Amino acid sequence: MSELSDLIPVEAIRLDVAAPDWQSAVRTAGDLLVSTDVSTDTYTEEMLRNVEENGPYIVIAPGFAFAHARPSPAVRRTGMSWVRLSTPVNFGHETNDPVHLVVALAAEDAGAHTQAMGALARLLADPDTSAALDHAPTPEALRQILVGDTTPESEPEPESESAAAAAAAATPSDAAPEQPAAKGSGHGMHKILTVCGNGVGTSLFLKSTLDKVLDRWKWGRYITTEATDTISAKGKASEAVAIMTSREIARTLGDVGVPVRVIEDFTSTKEVDAAMRDLYDV
Repeated sequence: MSELSDLIPVEAIRLDVAAPDWQSAVRTAGDLLVSTDVSTDTYTEEMLRNVEENGPYIVIAPGFAFAHARPSPAVRRTGMSWVRLSTPVNFGHETNDPVHLVVALAAEDAGAHTQAMGALARLLADPDTSAALDHAPTPEALRQILVGDTTPESEPEPESESAAAAAAAATPSDAAPEQPAAKGSGHGMHKILTVCGNGVGTSLFLKSTLDKVLDRWKWGRYITTEATDTISAKGKASEAVAIMTSREIARTLGDVGVPVRVIEDFTSTKEVDAAMRDLYDV
C-alpha cells in the first residue's frame, strides 16, 4: 500500500493560496494533480461535478475538504495534492464551513491508498500536528511533518480522554451489547458501512476513525467495517447493522432498512464513539 509521503510530493503542495470560492480552491488542487502527472484536467472537472451533484459532503471536518471523484481514465496514477488557503471559503456545509485546507485525491482504485488515508486521518485528528500543518512556513516544512507521522493509531484524542476511559471499560467481555434491533448478522460478525459518494475518499477517512474506536473497545472480533459508495451501499445495506456517513449522503441514501448515523467530523473518535454507544446502547 502507498504511504502518505509517497502520494504528496513537495511539488503537489501550495500554501496560502488566494481562492475567491470553493470552485477555485478545488481547481487549484486539481491543477497540482495535473502538474505532477497524477491526473488530467478532466479529473478536475469530475471533482467539481462531484460536489455539484452530491453536495459538500467532502467537507469532512471543520475547515477541511477532501476533494476527489471516482477512479476514471482521467487518473494516470494514484496521488494527492495539498492546498492551504490564505482566506477560508464556504462550500455550503452546515457545520464544517469555512474551509482553509483542501486535499485532493486521484485514485486508480479503491485499495492502494488505504494506508495513506489512515495516516492522514491520524495527523488531522491530532491537535498539535494539525496546528503544525496549519502554520508550516514552506511546502518542504509541511511535507516533513507528513513524512514524520509517528502518531500511534490507537492514541486517543486529547478531547476524548473521558470517552476513551469509558470505552476501555465497555469491552465485549463485560459489556457486550445485545444484538441490534436493525437487520444484522444474527449472532455472528456485524458489519458497519462507511459511505461516501465514490467509496475511495471520505468513506476511508471515516472507516479509519471507526476502526480506531473498535480497537479501543476491543470489538474487532465482533464488528467488521467496509468503506463503500452510495450506489453499492444500497445493495449492501441488508448485510450491515448500520451505516455511518455525512448528512448529505444520508439524504441521498434515504431509507435503506438499517440505522444511518450522521457523522459531522470524520476525524473525531469522540463523535464516532458517541454514535456507536447510541447504536449499541452501551
